[in-house]
Amino acid sequence: MNPYPRGYGGVRRDPEQVKREGWRDMGLLAVSAGDQRLNWAEREFIRQIGEKLYGASPSTWR
Repeated sequence: MNPYPRGYGGVRRDPEQVKREGWRDMGLLAVSAGDQRLNWAEREFIRQIGEKLYGASPSTWR
């Protein structure tokens, strides 16, 4: 007997894989403004887009 309800359990996907598939399948981009794979200009650009679309993040509130 399976201890999990139907549709639950199994192998959990890596978060980077979920992001990659979201981009490739739906054109959705999930990126942290602090991602160290980006240079300063790219991180700043991401921050500005986030603020334009959603307002200031709690970490920038003073």
